[in-house]
Amino acid sequence: MADRFGRNHQSGKGNLSFNTLNLVRLGIEYGTALGQRAEPDIDGFIAALDRYMGVALRGLLHRYEIQARQPAKASDFMMREGVWEGGEELSPDDEVRDLLKHGTLSIGFIGLAECMRALYGRHHGENAEVYAAAYEIIARMREFCDEAADEYDLNISLFATPAEGLAGKFTKVGRLQFGAIPGITDREYYTNSFHIPVYYRLPAAKKIELEAPFHALCNAGAISYVELDGNARNNSAAFMRIVQFALAKDIGYFSVNHPIDRCPACGYEGIIGDECPSCGAEESEVPMSRIRRVTGYLTGDYKTRFNLAKQAEVRDRVKHA
Repeated sequence: MADRFGRNHQSGKGNLSFNTLNLVRLGIEYGTALGQRAEPDIDGFIAALDRYMGVALRGLLHRYEIQARQPAKASDFMMREGVWEGGEELSPDDEVRDLLKHGTLSIGFIGLAECMRALYGRHHGENAEVYAAAYEIIARMREFCDEAADEYDLNISLFATPAEGLAGKFTKVGRLQFGAIPGITDREYYTNSFHIPVYYRLPAAKKIELEAPFHALCNAGAISYVELDGNARNNSAAFMRIVQFALAKDIGYFSVNHPIDRCPACGYEGIIGDECPSCGAEESEVPMSRIRRVTGYLTGDYKTRFNLAKQAEVRDRVKHA
């Protein structure tokens, strides 16, 4: 399906700014989740999607004009150190427009899974027809970005928003407006971008197969990952097979999550529960070091470094066999 957009690759340009669309809200407003209609209003959904992409684009262009009019001296360090190619050739009062036009202006999105639940009662990991409909929504967004890029001669691209803050913010707003809708607004977060929900059980290979085609659409950046149960170093052959499979499916950015715990008392590394399996030290007496990956960051204490929405997402993650 991704062939019509060519080989999967990213633009490789610095992202100047992006605006993110809340797909879940559109799904609720035009879907069946509230019981206001027996069938989803797809025409209404698409019309609203197009309208809000236009709003997002106008915001990006407005912001770009403000950025482009800045004098080079406003970013003196970046000009002198070659962060922007050709910056060292500008005089202090020259506009940076000719440098910034090589950056990207991106339209992002969040909550494709909950959007499909709102429209069809199932997310795109649960049903092939729903998956095809989900893909077409994101393909339409990519086509909008491509047409805008041609019209304005700028790198306008589609972004799989990582949603470090929006995952929780959008959900709070949705719950206040629509109530706690099962499978849609009843958790602390919306699912990132096009991802299959973290709580949905499926094999690692299947998750990779389902998410891979979306990477070719999201030319401003995207990530997919699988969650392993145990230390990947204990089975390096399986680890390599997973990575090679993701590469074969043309995933642009891929991660393998696996817990890494360390006992500070004896140095044991592995999966540690309430006590160290090597020396018997208990968590209550010797706080264990626990490394987890959250939105691209490796952290030893996600419960204090990330908001409640991201903490809930980490707790809900299931392992992919």
